[in-house]
Amino acid sequence: MGVSERRTSLAARLARLGFTDASAAEEALAATRGPASGGPLDDSVIDALGGTADPDLALTGLLRLAEADPGLPGLLQADPAFRARLLAVLGVSAALGDHLTRHPEQWNVLRGEPVAPSPAELRADLLRAVGADPDAVAPVAAPGGLDALRVAYRRRVLSLAGRDLCGECDVSEVAAELAALADAALEAGLAIAREEVPDHALARLAVIGMGKSGGRELNYVSDVDVVFVAEPVEGADEEAALKAATKMAGAMMRACSATTPEGSLWEVDANLRPEGRSGPLVRTLASHRAYYERWAKTWEFQALLKARPVAGDAELGSAYLEAISPMVWKAAAGEDFVADVQAMRRRVEDDLRERHGEVERQLKLGPGGLRDVEFAVQLLQLVHGKADELLHSANTLEALQALSEGGYVGREDAADLAAAYRFLRRTEHLLQLYQLRRTHLVPEGHAELRRLGRALGLQGDPAERFTEQWRKYARGVRRIHEKLFYRPLLRAVANLPDEARLTPEAARARLLALGYNDPAGALRHIEALTKGVSRRAAIQRTLLPVMLGWFADAPDPDAGLLGFRRVSDALGSTPWYLRLLRDDVTVAERMARLLASSAYVTDLLLRAPDAVTLLGGDAELAPRAVEDLRAEAMAVVSRHEDREKAEHAVAAVRAIRRRELFRVSVADLLGVVDVRQVCEALTDITSVTIEAALEAAINKVEMERRTPLPCDVAVVAMGRFGGHELGYGSDADVMFVYEAHEGVEDREAHRAAHAVAEELRRLLALPAPEPPLGIDPNLRPEGKSGPLVRSLSSYAAYYGRWSSPWESQALLRADPLIGPAHLRARFAEVINPIRWPEGGISERDVHEIRRLKARMEAERLPRGVDRRLHLKLGPGGLSDVEWVAQLLQLKYASEVPGLRTTRTLAALESAVEYSLLEAHDQRVLADAWDLATRIRGAVMLVRGRASDLLPTDHHRERTAVSRMLGYPGTGDMLEDWRKHARHAREVTERVFYGNAR
Repeated sequence: MGVSERRTSLAARLARLGFTDASAAEEALAATRGPASGGPLDDSVIDALGGTADPDLALTGLLRLAEADPGLPGLLQADPAFRARLLAVLGVSAALGDHLTRHPEQWNVLRGEPVAPSPAELRADLLRAVGADPDAVAPVAAPGGLDALRVAYRRRVLSLAGRDLCGECDVSEVAAELAALADAALEAGLAIAREEVPDHALARLAVIGMGKSGGRELNYVSDVDVVFVAEPVEGADEEAALKAATKMAGAMMRACSATTPEGSLWEVDANLRPEGRSGPLVRTLASHRAYYERWAKTWEFQALLKARPVAGDAELGSAYLEAISPMVWKAAAGEDFVADVQAMRRRVEDDLRERHGEVERQLKLGPGGLRDVEFAVQLLQLVHGKADELLHSANTLEALQALSEGGYVGREDAADLAAAYRFLRRTEHLLQLYQLRRTHLVPEGHAELRRLGRALGLQGDPAERFTEQWRKYARGVRRIHEKLFYRPLLRAVANLPDEARLTPEAARARLLALGYNDPAGALRHIEALTKGVSRRAAIQRTLLPVMLGWFADAPDPDAGLLGFRRVSDALGSTPWYLRLLRDDVTVAERMARLLASSAYVTDLLLRAPDAVTLLGGDAELAPRAVEDLRAEAMAVVSRHEDREKAEHAVAAVRAIRRRELFRVSVADLLGVVDVRQVCEALTDITSVTIEAALEAAINKVEMERRTPLPCDVAVVAMGRFGGHELGYGSDADVMFVYEAHEGVEDREAHRAAHAVAEELRRLLALPAPEPPLGIDPNLRPEGKSGPLVRSLSSYAAYYGRWSSPWESQALLRADPLIGPAHLRARFAEVINPIRWPEGGISERDVHEIRRLKARMEAERLPRGVDRRLHLKLGPGGLSDVEWVAQLLQLKYASEVPGLRTTRTLAALESAVEYSLLEAHDQRVLADAWDLATRIRGAVMLVRGRASDLLPTDHHRERTAVSRMLGYPGTGDMLEDWRKHARHAREVTERVFYGNAR
């Protein structure tokens, strides 16, 4: 292999390994062949570089270290564990790479067994670093220890980061070790302060950790929140002691926060102390107690939930905790405590929106961020912890586990919150490690997102996968946060004992805050459901507090509560319904979500409330096979063969259809099925319903004629029905075809077939509690002016002599679905040459089809409608996609078997296979078709009425449709549709209209 070939091979290998600049990496590696660099890096090291979060960054850092220590490459090759840790650190943290360049001897901390140091070891290590005696009661540092403290601290961070990034410790263990390391740094900082304050011996000073420090869940770079408490030593003057303690506290804060040539540690923040910035930095224990007993606000008790002695006088720190902690749990019993916490949370969110334009990128404070988890957990702790000491943990994950084990949070919700919290904290750690700076913002650049995704081990496109996971976790956290955060309020609203019952005014105010537009009406529904001593009322009293929260999570809480009351009124006395609600929380949660989201599903459920049994699991929601549906429907018809019972037969079949519509719509809302499965399932349901109605109609006509039918009758599915692309609000476009039996005159056969078709339409249109199924025969030859039914020979004669291009186009979606197999096959033989003409259609016909399309775009859109928002007829809408597919079929189906299909997307895929359409164009069209169909379905589900317009006017409907489709905001849905429609229209202009760009 030549030199150029070897270089090409190496560059290609580096690119495959994930280097973004393979050429630069190749040149850098070539330079390692000199003796000063320690020799070339072998394949194991190069492969390991490719496994890092940022191979380019890791290589740069490694080469700098190899210059400082030429023996490093050999050690990397010989020690896989060391290699993994060092390269993992260099691939994530530019700051630690710089630190190692300044202190190359420290890479040794990444060698050996991955053992976590104890808090005592960390304390002793950092005290020795500043020249203090770890065994002294009040250690005093030697002069000039600031840089030594920072170097020792970074060495410990480096050791932890190596274990962390190689998966040798859990994110909670990382946070706990960082908190212990911060404790040790504060202790060392206090030793430095004692050296600066000559009269330090006058006072005992304890440092109380708050926030993440107190909860042992610190970040790599985070403000360390503290409170100082001091007491004079025996015989000392209190004023002089407090003055000395204040000097020590200030000096300690400077020692930890100040920037030196070796950088800084983090900011020490004492603003959580009594009276905040305006209060004294240091107080005695009695002064702290007096403040909290008389003046403290709700948020201050919430902050004290995480208080923990972290440095200084341990005995004084314990006394502080013993005196203050009981006040935390008493505060939660206050009348306005929960409302205050909720109001404070809203203020924080409002302030964030005003001050931070990047709120959606906030891991900590944004919607679904870390603070949502922490606030929900803390509120539940404070509400229930006064009676349950097992909840008295300062650590979020430990408290969440205790809440789950105590039954205050559902196990699934707790597991989801814990998983999200771990993901968000891990992401936060990775962001901060890069430059060792305090940040909670998710970056926007692809390179930064890619580094995050690779560090988390995500496959495929790491940047895209990271964004997907982050958004998914954020949505889940926000949903659960709102449910848990408001649950204590809802318990008060439902039916508390008399001594704790809310006043009607307070209950209305809290329901209004949850999003109920008619709190007075909601209270009436709650009272009706929970009053009395019946078993039903007891179960409703248990369920309603949670149900109200689930309703509040959805777009229309009032509709959800009303629907729930109506379903409960219909089924409340049925034993199985009570057991279902009591024993299966999934059913109750799904019912709440559906009733408060979808008018369509609510209507179906109210027509037959027993369908609630389908909500128990995803298996029940899978669309049924068409063969099973047909067998059930036909069995119903066979039990009603006499003429008087045809109406009963079809009513029973329509009830089956209603049940299956409910099954499919619920599966759609819950994300169990995708849009194409929905279309296929709705087509199957419609086909079986019409087939059963046809059988009932034939039975009735035969009873009335008192003779067997003199012909065979088939139903041809047309339009979306024929394309197997039906939506919830679609009519069934059909044509009727018959063929006389041997020896029967056509007139007699036509009369009988016409009677069957009319009877079928009548039976399906009868008033009933079931949703209607419209039968539309207007796509037949000659449209409304043509005969309702035609014989097979009549169809053949008409299409042979009179059919126009639009009828040939309409036949592309003709699927003879229902009736005798031989008649359906013969009908297909008649129309196939018309819709798939030999040699394709003429240029004249192509021009006519284009003219019809342009005319339809100009004339069929409703007046005053923004055409860009019309999902069917607007630019890039369903019509554009379908007409592109149909034009290709008319041109090439005679030569391309794959184009002989009634399904739009299948035709487009076949066109790509035979190089009639670019793969990119097919994806653009298919994506636009999928999105338009999903939006139309979601609009129908939300409103209970079909619409081809993207919802923009009604805020609640727009929000419901957006949430149903998984968009974080309503603007995101509109923007996504406009993007897909614009791209689809560009393809239509080129492929359909022939307008090259």
